[in-house]
Amino acid sequence: MLKTDYVNVEMLSKFAPRPGSRALLPEITPKAQVALMCRMLFAEGWNDHIAGHITVRQPDGTILTNPWELTWDEVTASDIITLDEKGNILDSDWNTTPAIGLHLQLHEARPDVNVVIHNHPKWSGIWANLQEIPPIYDQAGAYCGLELPIYNEYLGTFEDEGASLTAVESIGDAKWALLAHHGALVLGRDLRQAHLRAATLEWRCRRAYEVRLAGGAQPLADEVVNQVGLPDPNGFPFLWEAMARRELRRDPTVLN
Repeated sequence: MLKTDYVNVEMLSKFAPRPGSRALLPEITPKAQVALMCRMLFAEGWNDHIAGHITVRQPDGTILTNPWELTWDEVTASDIITLDEKGNILDSDWNTTPAIGLHLQLHEARPDVNVVIHNHPKWSGIWANLQEIPPIYDQAGAYCGLELPIYNEYLGTFEDEGASLTAVESIGDAKWALLAHHGALVLGRDLRQAHLRAATLEWRCRRAYEVRLAGGAQPLADEVVNQVGLPDPNGFPFLWEAMARRELRRDPTVLN
């Protein structure tokens, strides 16, 4: 991924006109990018054991995803599975989660969405169980805007095609959602946007819970959230690369 991919280039040239002293990342294959995304989000708290799955649609219509058997913090590039549009495995001995149908239906229903992330993070899971929308109290919780729907018709796990289709219809054109008594769902145009949304959602939920425990406070005004939320549609410069480098320092074998 180039540092200009999916970023407002005009904005980037205005606020960061210098080219930098070196490349932010080495050349990374699409499968390695997905493996890094798994590691990066695990570090953000999307870490419920072997639960959760990420799907990333490729330009040719195939879909890359993590295997069911492995935790997100151990996945490497060679573990990433290629699926066709129907979910058939094309190149791996690993298995996909039985709940992959939700992702496939979202990709089919939403041509604007190339990345789908689902897991049961700690902090957003608390608000999903409360069936409440967490207020926004700080800048880092406001990067992706205010609206956060709750899908509150729990129909069991998403192996059932009818249950997942109902969820897809209920979510509509939302960028993310809390799944009551279940977890969180994040959608994105690309890895950069989806990573920012996943990280922002968990931060927002954590801060809101901490503020509630501390006795409460005044949330940010909606107009302030709208001003701070500029990174969501425009891309957050350098963030994806910085978090990817952190994972590469921890374990360079993720690229294998």
